[in-house]
Amino acid sequence: MIDKKIALITGANKGLGFETARQLANRNIKVLIGARDETRGREAAEKLQKEGCDAEFVLIDVTDEETLETAAKYVEENFGKLDVLVNNAGIAVEYGADSTDINMETIRQTFDTNFFGVIAVTRAFLPLIKKSESGRIVNVSSGLGSLTQNSDPEWGFSGVKPLGYNSSKAALNMFTVILADELKTANIKVNAADPGYTATDLNQNSGPKTVEQGASIIFDLATLPDDGATGGYFDDQGVVPW
Repeated sequence: MIDKKIALITGANKGLGFETARQLANRNIKVLIGARDETRGREAAEKLQKEGCDAEFVLIDVTDEETLETAAKYVEENFGKLDVLVNNAGIAVEYGADSTDINMETIRQTFDTNFFGVIAVTRAFLPLIKKSESGRIVNVSSGLGSLTQNSDPEWGFSGVKPLGYNSSKAALNMFTVILADELKTANIKVNAADPGYTATDLNQNSGPKTVEQGASIIFDLATLPDDGATGGYFDDQGVVPW
């Protein structure tokens, strides 16, 4: 068993997930680099180790429940708990198609990772999070998941409406609300993070924000004090409207 806090980040071999792992490790938290590509996952963990971080790779494909079961068993046997779960893994594969033209399989693929995958990961690790003295679950959402913002023609991203991606993030927000309510009597906080338009492979590195900036709200929600919020939706400026 280990005394320090343990954090698991999915999709952590690059981008926001990797930077979140780095920021958490710099807070003296042991980080588990969840990734479905073993080579890239191990390389990411080794890179953090060279920076002096306590990091290791854990094989996780959010769409493959067998990998989740194996990973949860490993965490239980080696650490006995999980303090922080960051559901970061996500995809965006629509590339500008109209909602009436998008292939149904593409929508299903998007939901499998961005929504169903989050539920599966959370279910697999929740028993371990309940063993933490101060569990934190952060669902990495997007401002594109906001119904309020999407319905506002004056919003700066009102023209960005990929059906599968936006809908999957809106569904993820609802899961956040429901899970937070179910866990309201436990010492577990559940929140949705909007990193903003951050330069990552998800958008061909076109975002104006750096990964350091984008990961800041994820880090903040992962390290909330005991009197912090739960069941909320936040970016680095504060509350995001649902």
